[in-house]
Amino acid sequence: MSRDPAAEPPLNLRSRSSLAGQAAASAAEVEHALQAAPDPGAAAFFDVDNTLMKGASLFHLARGLHRREFFTGRDIARAAWQQAWFRVVGVEDPDHVAEARASALAFIAGHRVDELEQVVREIFDEQMAHRIWPGTRALAQMHLDRGQRVWLVTAAPVEVARTIAHRLGLTGALGTVAESVDGVYTGALTGQMLHGPAKADAVRALAEREGLDLERCSAYSDSSNDLPMLGLVGDPCAVNPDARLRAHARRNGWRVHDYRTGRRAARAGLAVAVGSGTVLGASAAATALRRRLGT
Repeated sequence: MSRDPAAEPPLNLRSRSSLAGQAAASAAEVEHALQAAPDPGAAAFFDVDNTLMKGASLFHLARGLHRREFFTGRDIARAAWQQAWFRVVGVEDPDHVAEARASALAFIAGHRVDELEQVVREIFDEQMAHRIWPGTRALAQMHLDRGQRVWLVTAAPVEVARTIAHRLGLTGALGTVAESVDGVYTGALTGQMLHGPAKADAVRALAEREGLDLERCSAYSDSSNDLPMLGLVGDPCAVNPDARLRAHARRNGWRVHDYRTGRRAARAGLAVAVGSGTVLGASAAATALRRRLGT
């Protein structure tokens, strides 16, 4: 099987967003056998970074892959600072921002899908499991106990999202889909990162496929970037919210849960002022790796 990128017409940002949402929905692992699902028309959708888990999953993934010599410290630093540059200098060209984000997964090119899936399971057990917010985990369990299905919806690679969902006993996961050919990653993405409007596209596509009534569904996130997804459902909820999302939730009477201490919440508010969670996670990974390498 071969792929000739030069022969394909370029996609605009909205087309890539829609493609990313469709790809994530089609890649969702739905473990129907594990749930009787007495309430099949309702479901809950959870963001991961800072909503279900403390910090950015991409940071922990990058650190774990670096330890396993998937890439060098300079590789991740280059990708992270490219992303940070677009955010800090205020460049608003969405195609450039999307390109910078997509570069964060280029380092897996040439690796096998099954290899990465095994490594992700190890990294979750080593570095992510103890970072799950107990309060958010309890919210997810509440929906499961009601017989509702629970999906993760995240910009993180779908392999990470699936692992977290499986480890927590959730229904399945939607995440950024990295392109593969014959079981080997090409270094490109299917569409774009599952972020912002792409998350809403993914949820909408999944709801249509699974026969969900979105008015009876719930969605949880910490970020105002997820307002498109939160606005789709009848029961949106802000968890550990940034300042903009907290204000929006209060204006609209949405539920708000904050599991951080006051100091952590203040630091999170400062972080929102300088960039998105994905960029900060990648930048933090770059800084940590540079310090360890002495570069």
